[in-house]
Amino acid sequence: MSDALHELDATDLAARLRRHEVSAREVVQAHLDRIEQINPAVNAIVTLDPEGALTAAARADERLVRGAAVPPLHGLPIAFKDTRLTRGMRTTHGSPLFADHVPDVDDLLVDRLQQAGAIRLGKTNVPEFAAGSHTFNTVFGTTRNPYDLTRSAGGSSGGAAAALAAGLQPLADGSDMGGSLRNPASFCNVVGLRPTPGRVPSPPGSDLWDTLSVPGPMGRNVSDAALLLSAMAGPDPRCPLSLETPGAAFRVPLDRDLRGLRIAWAPDLGGYAPADPEVLAVLEPQLRVLEELGCRVDTACPDLAGADETFRTLRAHSFDLALGGLLDSDPQALKPSIVWNIEQGRRLTVADLHTATTTHSRLYLGTLEFFSGYDLLLTPVSQVAPFDAELEYPGEVAGRPTDSYLDWMRSAYLISVLGVPALSVPAGFTPGGLPVGLQFIGPPRADLAVLQAGHAYESATRHGRRRPDLPTA
Repeated sequence: MSDALHELDATDLAARLRRHEVSAREVVQAHLDRIEQINPAVNAIVTLDPEGALTAAARADERLVRGAAVPPLHGLPIAFKDTRLTRGMRTTHGSPLFADHVPDVDDLLVDRLQQAGAIRLGKTNVPEFAAGSHTFNTVFGTTRNPYDLTRSAGGSSGGAAAALAAGLQPLADGSDMGGSLRNPASFCNVVGLRPTPGRVPSPPGSDLWDTLSVPGPMGRNVSDAALLLSAMAGPDPRCPLSLETPGAAFRVPLDRDLRGLRIAWAPDLGGYAPADPEVLAVLEPQLRVLEELGCRVDTACPDLAGADETFRTLRAHSFDLALGGLLDSDPQALKPSIVWNIEQGRRLTVADLHTATTTHSRLYLGTLEFFSGYDLLLTPVSQVAPFDAELEYPGEVAGRPTDSYLDWMRSAYLISVLGVPALSVPAGFTPGGLPVGLQFIGPPRADLAVLQAGHAYESATRHGRRRPDLPTA
């Protein structure tokens, strides 16, 4: 790998910055230069503040020269997901209704990462209101997959994943309800972690009791994702579900001997999420890698009966609560799939919500029982390889037609319902050169164990080291 600054791992960059081998200004400028060269083709970063980033980098350099202690993300540039409130910088949510919206406060996560030393570059593209796992909107257009510019980069953290893969930033934040960290990581050959709910506090002002939508980290490798998690995680009294473990618990070496680990492989999640043959053709040989690392691999799956209905009910209810007012005031301003999801929510009854919440509880308890016999569950991240970027969603999965923009995301969103950590790790490429990710899933709160297993697999395979060949502007 080259020593070009935009190609270095975040952990390597952070170490070089602390050793005074490179300045924060040099790191930021290198990424600004890369953005100028590559972003026009990829369309991953949609708002950019070069002057502000260089000013913040200069302040970071001055602190280091003074001998002040530096935080873990010192000098590392990051563009935040365009659903995160950023003080003085527009936050559009990918919607024309917010195209000129400039918040006067920072999101909790934005504040945490900047306090940890990260330098704000700008914002990354999202689908409208982060709805769907393909990143396009009428404000900024479509984000392209760096491995094939005709293909989707996934979503809703698609701009974040594409920016990582293209070398536009060394770390990226995201969020995940139905796969929005994991699907784009799989599509762009990077790493995305959906943490245990509460591991990273939700921003005040959101639904503080929601366990479906969680913030989380992305990186080009597992160690980088763990580094970012260490700055994201930790309790906040304004988030009642937040876990007490401090973020520093994830700033540790991830090396672990996997011998004796009991792993379940669920290629179609018990029949609920069949995957395309080209995806399974990449993933099934990876099981041998884990066996060679000393793991015992069986075919098994937790009971997911009712998980699909539960996810869709809770999602539709949340869309009605969050966006229903916008539908009433300006129905033409929302894309049809969002209108459909809100209307689904409005048709729900109290009995529907009761069934969903009680099933949600049953699924969680059943998951705990499943993991009493297994240490990890492995599944496809996505049921399909990156699809045509001109489509809103693929028309079929494993030979079955899709009826909505949710249908192809089951292998990710069925796991969301279980309340567990899930990690997407690069697992290889289709014959056409499209990335495919393997999903490492652990028991609730076993985020570190999942990261360690993903790191061991990644070290053995090095699929994530294959970078895209991109034209420069």
